[in-house]
Amino acid sequence: MTKRILEGLCELIVDCKNRTPPEASQGEGIAFAIGTPHIVDGRIRLQDAKRVTQETFETWTARAVPRAGDIVLTREAPVGRVGRVEEGMKVCLGQRTMLLRADAAVADSRFLHYLLLSDEVQATLHAHASGSTVPHLRVAQVRTLPIPVIPSLDVQKQIGTVLGGLDDKIAANERVAEKSLELADVQFNRAAQGLDFGAETFGSVAAVVGGGTPSTKAEDYWSGGIAWATPSDVTALSSPYLFETSRTITAAGLDNCASQLYPAHSIFMTSRATIGAFALPQIPAAANQGFIVVLPPSSEMRWWLLHEMRSRVDEMISLANGSTFLELSRKNFKAMPIRLPSGEGLVEFARIADSLHQRAAQASAENRALVALRDTLLPQLMSGKLRVRDAEQIVEDAV
Repeated sequence: MTKRILEGLCELIVDCKNRTPPEASQGEGIAFAIGTPHIVDGRIRLQDAKRVTQETFETWTARAVPRAGDIVLTREAPVGRVGRVEEGMKVCLGQRTMLLRADAAVADSRFLHYLLLSDEVQATLHAHASGSTVPHLRVAQVRTLPIPVIPSLDVQKQIGTVLGGLDDKIAANERVAEKSLELADVQFNRAAQGLDFGAETFGSVAAVVGGGTPSTKAEDYWSGGIAWATPSDVTALSSPYLFETSRTITAAGLDNCASQLYPAHSIFMTSRATIGAFALPQIPAAANQGFIVVLPPSSEMRWWLLHEMRSRVDEMISLANGSTFLELSRKNFKAMPIRLPSGEGLVEFARIADSLHQRAAQASAENRALVALRDTLLPQLMSGKLRVRDAEQIVEDAV
């Protein structure tokens, strides 16, 4: 067992260029720029990352080209997010990020990734952050970050393999969900092909409502048993199935805000600042004022409206206005004409879409359990309270 600083475990620690890489034009992107929003739950997610050109990629990787196994650490807004570059990812660093490469002679890459995610190292990262407005870490602080006592390289590899097995399964489930959604979009585009916009609008075929926030000064409005969604809950999702919210409200809070308690499988769409992030709550939920909520009149219409909305986000953004941040008003949304198939077409699309969404939601639900298991095992393995052999059995039973 040896106590070290972070620099002592790394072959390479480099900072980003502290500038935002320019986004590539359509069809010219060859890699992705990774910023703080693209590192969630210990993983790098490329779904919303911007593409960059070859020239930008070469400029932004002049200090080091990220490769599989490298770790991306955010040092500001927020401090301490950690993701690991996976095989096949071609990425460059966005603002406020750093690239770490484990020194294979002393540290296993996967172990280092989980070590940085551990409660002890996360607490150290945040304790070293400075800045009154936005906490941040300087490069030197990252390099000299104290690291707790670590096990031998062989044990590191065993721990990395156990926890990595869970992350591999999580990644596989994400691909299942992503592919299912892509197929649903393809089916929708096929069904909508050739349909004209008619007299019906979003507002004429469904109830279109909004959300609200109870007074934050009234403590008895908060931390109850009612899910209350914010845009951050939704933009953090890798697929549009919301199982829980970061904050909850009480019945009194619900009675004293503009939101209703909407049934499961309502369509939540962010309509302020970030326009067009979607969620289908898997539980009854209220929402804050950053949403347009669509209550379809039938399950068949739900899938059609959801995909009609997903296919027209750019148009919705063009209808938004606001000086501080863009907002799509319910009035403008409700007035948007829509395409509608025949009754038979609607039922047939719903049959296909429902099956695909069920598969995607099931994969997302399984991932919640896997993430919880990984986060439970992580501190126990790092502290030595759980033997690797026992953890291996637990993981084998889970996956």
